[in-house]
Amino acid sequence: MIRIAIIDDHAMVRAGLRQFFSDQTDFSVVAEASNGRAALEIVRAGEVDVIVLDISMPDQSGVDALAAIRARAPDLPVLILSGFPEEHYATTLLRQGASGYLNKDCDPQDIVTAIRTVHRGRKFITPGVAERLAEGLSKGGDQLPHEQLSERELQVFLRLAKGETIGNLAVGMSLSVKTVSTYRTRIMEKMKLESNSDLTYYALKNGLIQ
Repeated sequence: MIRIAIIDDHAMVRAGLRQFFSDQTDFSVVAEASNGRAALEIVRAGEVDVIVLDISMPDQSGVDALAAIRARAPDLPVLILSGFPEEHYATTLLRQGASGYLNKDCDPQDIVTAIRTVHRGRKFITPGVAERLAEGLSKGGDQLPHEQLSERELQVFLRLAKGETIGNLAVGMSLSVKTVSTYRTRIMEKMKLESNSDLTYYALKNGLIQ
């Protein structure tokens, strides 16, 4: 039996997935949460085999939650199920420890296949994502600017793009203001941007925030 935790801030999505998974004889939904912080409590309990995680959530984004889960349970498979198209996040999050990435518009059977695949300790990669990963290897300079960011830089970038201040960011990420400012400087240099407004515009244009 594969014990699954569903982390999504939309109750209807969780209910739909729970109902769909009930038809799979080897699936058991053992936990649910609506935000990243609650997801960590589930991970700490240590009674799940696969996490199904949304990207866009209140309090703590899926990107932050993925990093925290990886730190706490590096071998726990995390399947990202997001409203964002694959081209926006998939390659970045796979590099940062996600076990697989699917868009919520995918064929439901793909979710079942993905969960069984990551439970076996393998990555689940769609043909489209595999192509993007291959392109990234052969043409490293052709990555989108945000795909060049480290895990921490991506977290800071997304929070700044949503309008968080450096002070709030420092508190939320348990970092010093100086450290966050250093991350911001690196982000601006890597992405060739000049202001927080530029970050927000880039994130909106590329569908990284809503």
